[in-house]
Amino acid sequence: MLDLGLDVLLKGKNLLRLLGGLWVALRISICSVAISLVLGTLLGVLWQRGNRLMQAGMWIYLEVIRIMPQLVLLFLVYFGTSRTFGWEISGEAASIIVFSLWGTAEMSDLVRGAITSIPKGQYEAAAALGLSEWQASRYVILPQAARRLLPLAINLVTRMVKTTSLVLMIGVVEVLKVAQQIIEANRMSSPNAAFGLYLVIFFLYFAVCAPVSRLAKRMEAKQAVG
Repeated sequence: MLDLGLDVLLKGKNLLRLLGGLWVALRISICSVAISLVLGTLLGVLWQRGNRLMQAGMWIYLEVIRIMPQLVLLFLVYFGTSRTFGWEISGEAASIIVFSLWGTAEMSDLVRGAITSIPKGQYEAAAALGLSEWQASRYVILPQAARRLLPLAINLVTRMVKTTSLVLMIGVVEVLKVAQQIIEANRMSSPNAAFGLYLVIFFLYFAVCAPVSRLAKRMEAKQAVG
């Protein structure tokens, strides 16, 4: 019979440890997503409506975050700042800071793009109805932009969840780090543990991300029909 190394999950509390590691990854994702959605939406609106100096600053911020790999940012925040400024920061806190910076940049660009995509005729129609600029944004422009933005924002959430696997590189004991510990501890008794554990992790991430991804596709389909 083919040995997939799944027997290691039944030893001791290995399965609970693995699920606990998954919760650490999800906790980092949830915190980062919450911060990114709020700050990204605010900055996106300011980016679209701000002056040229504001727009230039946001463009530079977005490009720096996009060009710089998330792993380098993790090292810079966790190792670099602690040594340079002498403060103590946990790996989990550093991860939330980095993913919030990344998510905020991406979200602000999505918000700006969604607002920009609204036809000028909508602005003109709002003005013809006697609405002020603020009223036009609140009642006409932003509701339409939100409909276009929501599927893109949900896709960003799934990307952030998957990218949190990088935090093991700064010592955060999330699901992949726990798997490495279990594999090392059972190297002799369960030589195929690596295959089994990583297969389980694959399905765990799939179970988390697949429903969110399907929701985004459904919303995109509704928009296409509408």
